[in-house]
Amino acid sequence: MAKNYAAPLADMRFLLQTQTTRDIDDAMPLLDQAASFIEQEWATVKTLGDIRGCTFDQGQVTLPAEIKAAWIRYVDAGWMGITLPEPWGGQGLSATIGTFVGEMLSSANPALSMIPALTMSACKAIIAFGSESLKQTYLPKMVAGEWTGTMCMTEAHCGSDLGLIRTTATPLDEHRFTITGTKIFISAGEHDGSANIIHLVLARIKGAPEGVKGLSLFLVPKWLPDSGHATESGVANTVSCIGIEQKMGIHANPTCTMSFDAAQGFLVGRANEGIKAMFTMMNEMRLGTATQGVGLSECAFQESHAYATERMQGKALDPARRSANQADALISHADVRRMLLTQKAFAEGGRALCLHCATLLDRAQAGGDEGQAAEKVLGLLTPIAKAFLTETGLESASYAIQVRGGHGYIRDSGVEQIYRDGRISTLYEGTTGIQALDLLGRKVLGDQAQTLLTFTKQIHQLCASIAQPDPPIDHSSHPASGVVKSLAQALHPYAREWPQLAQQVGMRALQDHDEVGAAAYDFLMYSGYVCLAYFWLRMADAARADGLEVDPRFLSAKQKTATFYFDRLLPRAQFHKVAVQAGKAALSSFEDDQWSF
Repeated sequence: MAKNYAAPLADMRFLLQTQTTRDIDDAMPLLDQAASFIEQEWATVKTLGDIRGCTFDQGQVTLPAEIKAAWIRYVDAGWMGITLPEPWGGQGLSATIGTFVGEMLSSANPALSMIPALTMSACKAIIAFGSESLKQTYLPKMVAGEWTGTMCMTEAHCGSDLGLIRTTATPLDEHRFTITGTKIFISAGEHDGSANIIHLVLARIKGAPEGVKGLSLFLVPKWLPDSGHATESGVANTVSCIGIEQKMGIHANPTCTMSFDAAQGFLVGRANEGIKAMFTMMNEMRLGTATQGVGLSECAFQESHAYATERMQGKALDPARRSANQADALISHADVRRMLLTQKAFAEGGRALCLHCATLLDRAQAGGDEGQAAEKVLGLLTPIAKAFLTETGLESASYAIQVRGGHGYIRDSGVEQIYRDGRISTLYEGTTGIQALDLLGRKVLGDQAQTLLTFTKQIHQLCASIAQPDPPIDHSSHPASGVVKSLAQALHPYAREWPQLAQQVGMRALQDHDEVGAAAYDFLMYSGYVCLAYFWLRMADAARADGLEVDPRFLSAKQKTATFYFDRLLPRAQFHKVAVQAGKAALSSFEDDQWSF
């Protein structure tokens, strides 16, 4: 059976203490409470939710009973609004805290975690762009978790090409419209876990320009609030679920096809500026999906480590690890340790990257010149975090199956669910390919690499500061100093190489724009490996500091995992560099009539 999830509080404490200025005496009690609640209430129903799934009957969607109960207990305990503004009933806590709580939620129960994640993102879009009337009417109950939210973009014929959206909006007055169309792949679009469901819908006002420039955003509730109506929720709107998908994973979260039949909706923001408003929600979800990737790696590591220490199979090749028993533990085999360390390196490195993104988000929301600078760097790192951490999370989940061998492929093990639930993470909120195009095309080349140069300057400065001679110390008590210096020396060349690689693609793209598409995926993966190396160097450097109230074994493990990352994972960046430099030729040589041979 699967191992019970345990929140990685020690690592979170270490990151808060060494990578932020936050008071851990304030933060850790809340994270301790969150961990206790999530481990007991959410993690324990993940398997049941997967087995039972959601049911659809004549437009009504029913959550698995255990999932619904866990969601209601979460709402009743007041967790829904921890990072939402106090004027609307939230607690106003930082994105830093929210990131760690979000990771725990998605680790413990990916399907269930999508309900609060979507609702919080919808709230933030309404806060940023909604009228005062919409805020007053909808935010208090959404922030409380009594009502939930969705994001309705995709249509069957267009997928991610939002410019092809056909859903129409017909004005009733300046702010009210009727919305007509069908949306697919709407997570939690219909369910029995809340009294009302608030849909944020992209649609085109009749006569608006073609493409994404003609899209507007509308708030379309399942129930139209009406204080004079007999029901608590109000008047039924003409919104209906016409089916749910039978999916590979996340069975406890309904993926709905939603029909809007002249449903009443309210304009959010300005007409024809819906993409701008929707991307407030989308970027929030992309960062949330990045933490889901971290959760994949963390859960995969916990499962793999527990099994590898208990399962006795084969004799160790290393005499130091060989026992007198008939067989040794799996963890004694070098290839199993390779998989475990890969999972651990991706989980802890990804957690540090997500924390950094959260601190940038906090600074951006504070405004001013510093906020604008933070927002630009956050824009650069968001597609890297979303795509790279979900891709590596899937690799980690695959290793969880591999460590168990044939037992991992069987449902009773619990690890195959990690992979099935996680597979969607590289697809929704923009596929890896879309994130790669956003990174290379918009965030790097579109910016003439200025923000990338700002970030690589930070890498250069860190490496240069570590390279400075140490003050006279007893090196026997600081053996990590030499290790960290060698890691800094290994990373330093990438601070120069990364922008140069972007420049090479940019020069080719001047002659042929398709060179950007050909290079984008490998450029993103290269960027991800270098990013994580930077955060692993930061952690390794912090772990050698004096005065940390941390178990010395934890600090030693940090150093060793950093060394593993640099020795065995960072070299993958060079493969992706070579692929970027190869250009589009090998991708473009096939003629249309050659594919079938």
